[in-house]
Amino acid sequence: MNYYQTAAKDEKVAEEFHGLMEKYRGKDPLKLGYKAVSNAIMAKHVWSPYTKLKFLRTSSEVFEQAVALDTQDPEVRFLRFTIENSIPRYLNMSGHLAEDKKVFMAAILRYPRSNMPVESIKIMRDYLLRKDLVTGEERHRVENLNL
Repeated sequence: MNYYQTAAKDEKVAEEFHGLMEKYRGKDPLKLGYKAVSNAIMAKHVWSPYTKLKFLRTSSEVFEQAVALDTQDPEVRFLRFTIENSIPRYLNMSGHLAEDKKVFMAAILRYPRSNMPVESIKIMRDYLLRKDLVTGEERHRVENLNL
């Protein structure tokens, strides 16, 4: 399990992860994606609804920056998809699900020509299948990837 997956389950790890990511001031889209994830994870661990929304809004803003830097980065799009997929729809903060899925699914299905690390592809594949977020045709193609 990676660091951010552990942070989702453990509040102390989440606070540490968030503290590390908040220090990041660079322009690398993937690192910004993880910075956005760290804010969303903090929303899970705080009690106050106001603070939850504040963390989610910050996450959304940082994801916007990351995607603007590289609109076709499948890993950033996947990270945003996983966060938006877990946000209750009534908050109206899940507006990029279809477009993000299109970008990262294209990369998954192009593997190995997509030049993505096999571990990233496996994480994406396993998440989609575990959460049942693929159509029948997509499921068939994803399950039959040669990894």
